[in-house]
Amino acid sequence: MGFSHSMGGCTYRFDDLKTLLAKATPTRSGDVLAGVAAESETVRAAARYALADLPLKHFLSEALIPYEQDDVTRLILDTHDTEAFAPVSHLTVGQLREWLLSDERDAASLAALSRGLTPEMVAAVSKLMRNQDLILTARKCSVVTRFRTTIGLPGRMSVRLQPNHPTDDTQGIVASIIDGLLYGCGDAVIGINPATDSVAMAMKLLRLLDDFRLRYEVPIQSCVLAHVTNTMEAMAHGAPVDLVFQSVGGTQKTNESFGISLALLREAQQAAMALRRGTVGSDCMYFETGQGSALSADAAFGVDQQTCEARAYGVARTFRPLLVNSVVGFIGPEYLFDSKQIIRAGLEDHFCGKLLGLPMGCDICYTNHAEADQDDMDSLLTLLAVAGVNFIMGVPGADDIMLNYQSTSFHDALYVRSVLGLRRAPEFEAWLAKMQITDENGRLIPAKAAMSRLLPEMTTSSLR
Repeated sequence: MGFSHSMGGCTYRFDDLKTLLAKATPTRSGDVLAGVAAESETVRAAARYALADLPLKHFLSEALIPYEQDDVTRLILDTHDTEAFAPVSHLTVGQLREWLLSDERDAASLAALSRGLTPEMVAAVSKLMRNQDLILTARKCSVVTRFRTTIGLPGRMSVRLQPNHPTDDTQGIVASIIDGLLYGCGDAVIGINPATDSVAMAMKLLRLLDDFRLRYEVPIQSCVLAHVTNTMEAMAHGAPVDLVFQSVGGTQKTNESFGISLALLREAQQAAMALRRGTVGSDCMYFETGQGSALSADAAFGVDQQTCEARAYGVARTFRPLLVNSVVGFIGPEYLFDSKQIIRAGLEDHFCGKLLGLPMGCDICYTNHAEADQDDMDSLLTLLAVAGVNFIMGVPGADDIMLNYQSTSFHDALYVRSVLGLRRAPEFEAWLAKMQITDENGRLIPAKAAMSRLLPEMTTSSLR
């Protein structure tokens, strides 16, 4: 079939939907590396014109990766909600952009629409949007999830406390946890990336976190970001698992490269829900994603990396996750070259995930060989907070000494909460006030008194 657009006396043709989407995508190094990017800004503009005129219904008849070959494609098409799609089914991609930006659209109408949109539709409309359009629409979306804290309420932003240690030293981890709590961080999750991904280490760290939670009656959920199979084995051995973590991708082949399948994720979700460890809800899955993961696994099938990322959100929403985290700049400059590309990708990911009904957070980050610095992360942090991001990362000093990349710090969370008046999850907020870490207005008070309550008997032996 193909698509075309004429301008300036020339007609530009695009062979299929996959090509059209790739050529319409804002510049990024990963698409150039894959050989799917637009050859010029003129070609990109022509592709966007053609994409704007494309009926949304077309996405239901042309799969980017064949239905018979890819279980993510099957999941997306088989679970599409035609009733939810009805209000926009007559629109083109360009008209959907105008519909979303209209003042008439609010959180309720966007939530009702979410199951009617496919990830490819959402990726397509994002390619026609300026950064401010992505921010405006995402801010109108409200996605609230619950386990021991309630995450995503209007006017609130949570923080994942990330106390990683290069040798999984328990004293170092506990020191980072206390540091983060004294800065009012941790209401999204206390999540450890283990340096050693084994069942034994996962169980050791899970017990460490749960002992800490029980001793100080902290209303938090914990997670050791081990492979899902290790977490399942840990559950089978009686480990105190709150959340099941897994990286997911937008194609079956990408997920196979992670050692997972949709059936395996369902099995893990059911096992975690059977533990009934949540107190205010049962959302127990934690997914991480990132533009470029499919390409790095040689599993993109010529689909641009941003559309592959949106398809990963199609996987994630099937499992009602508590948290979805776009680790936006982690893979490196081969996929997002500089701060401009990282900032754009972060806003795209947040927009696409929220519009699909996901509780989106972002690890606002970069690697040291990328053309970016901490000032750029300050900009993205501020933009995402304005856009209503559900959570961000809290890393001691913004420097993860185990994963060797730059993220956001406990201080950064204080900054953005202060300038935008953002509060913490209500259950966690009440605990901070009870412990006299914050005052009645949520502001930090001198840490000396709080430390005296947290530090007694704080030794490795006392916390296993």
